Amino acid sequence: MDWVKEFQRGWTYEQYRSKLDDLMASGKTTGDNHSGSYLEYTRMNMRRMDRLQKTPALQGETISIMKGIESPMLWLTITEGWCGDAAQIIPIQERMAAESPNVLTRYILRDENHEIMDRFLTDGGRAIPITIVIDAQTGSLLGHWGPRPKAAQDILHQWKAAGDQPYSVFSEQVHTWYAKNKTVDIQKEFSSKLKALTDAEVHS
Repeated sequence: MDWVKEFQRGWTYEQYRSKLDDLMASGKTTGDNHSGSYLEYTRMNMRRMDRLQKTPALQGETISIMKGIESPMLWLTITEGWCGDAAQIIPIQERMAAESPNVLTRYILRDENHEIMDRFLTDGGRAIPITIVIDAQTGSLLGHWGPRPKAAQDILHQWKAAGDQPYSVFSEQVHTWYAKNKTVDIQKEFSSKLKALTDAEVHS
């Protein structure tokens, strides 16, 4: 896999948001499911992204880790417009990337990129978002993070274990958790992953 080439195929965040705007204006979302429920998911997600582009503030440790990235890296994120976790996570990653001159981001859609998606399955499924971290100088794959913080993943496992609850129960629980957590775990877990990757590069 030529990771740099795949990265270059992706959209910038602004292009991704513009694509969602255009689709919603024509009564569609990303992927093949344009049902009323998926359109409403996307509509809510766009509101979430608008809010998270501004608040809450990034933590000091997050900013410090981002400013400490010395080698250029590329973040390629697999997403879909209807994905609630992606809407909670992507704007924070964008704000993190803005703190470093050595980070560029791009976005691709899961259902148009199964060959890439299937390299990063979670519990055997195509869970998103997944952010792939690439060394911009060598083109090598450094690692990946996603689809959600551990506490949110635990909520999913508990919902599945219950066995007879509708998806709306999980959705309400996980988005309530995101609201209360105020992006702390997203910042902590993703920045910790980045620090581990950069430390590994320094000592390799």
